[in-house]
Amino acid sequence: MAVGNRTTVVEFVLQGFSGDPWLQAFFLAFFLFLYLLALGGNALIVLAISLNPGLHTPMYFFLTNLALLDIVCTSTVLPKLLEGLVAKGSTISYGGCMAQLFFLTWFLGAELLLLTAMAYDRYVAICRPLHYSMLMSWPVCVLLAGSVWVVSAVSTSVHTGLMVQLHFCGPNRIQHFLCEIPTLLLLSCSPTTLNNIMIVIADIYFGVVNFLLTMLSYGCIITSILCIRSAEGKRRAFSTCSSHLLVVTLYYSTVIYTYILPASGSSLENGKVVALLYTVVSPTLNPLIYSLRNTDVKVALRKVFPAPGRGGRASVSGPS
Repeated sequence: MAVGNRTTVVEFVLQGFSGDPWLQAFFLAFFLFLYLLALGGNALIVLAISLNPGLHTPMYFFLTNLALLDIVCTSTVLPKLLEGLVAKGSTISYGGCMAQLFFLTWFLGAELLLLTAMAYDRYVAICRPLHYSMLMSWPVCVLLAGSVWVVSAVSTSVHTGLMVQLHFCGPNRIQHFLCEIPTLLLLSCSPTTLNNIMIVIADIYFGVVNFLLTMLSYGCIITSILCIRSAEGKRRAFSTCSSHLLVVTLYYSTVIYTYILPASGSSLENGKVVALLYTVVSPTLNPLIYSLRNTDVKVALRKVFPAPGRGGRASVSGPS
């Protein structure tokens, strides 16, 4: 489609991982396995929490939201990646690229906000236990969760709106397996100053501010745990936070690498690996981290899928 003397790009070519047929077959099987594991693991978390009244608490309400975000985030990326591996090459329409960018940015931002809300929940539970029922009442939890989705949706609407105003008239090969803001800006024929300004603002809010709030919450939590006299009390208190802290560390390190470090040169190649960590590996590991390190979740899963000969009976104990 011509615009004046320029040609508007109507589709983009996504870069795969390897042209070797054997490696492509390996990647296809590997990513399909991870995708099914992510879908199954997070769906089990949602199912177990939904069917177990004992887990209808703020902590597990936020964990359900995290599992839903992981499902939709990985489903935004993996189907197109798998399609490209099957077809030995992948193209995506301009509209499809913008849609993928919109939803991926939405879910990534929402997950950063949700991790902050989860850190606040643990702070109130450990540092202000007597006020927990008031500070983390169900209206407050619903407001926090709703704000997570809405604020991130507004942010991604702004970024996507600015992106569609740009003109793409030159190379249409994206040096990535998905449509992301940093890589698309490199292909634009239009000035991207406003886009870069909004990216910096979003980075400061979603990345820096939320990271500092999360670390502040955990600083207070660790201080309170150290003041607990009994070793068992310290262990139980820390066990409720260790899984979340592990997820926070993995997620923030990968997202910050992609959106704050310059997307140029070798960082583009490294960025593909890093993007896999927060769009595929992290959603796959999250349910494993929370289920393997949390006795309540393991007990709930046994109730949903009782082992033969046990009659579905299991003893309930606190998080471990």
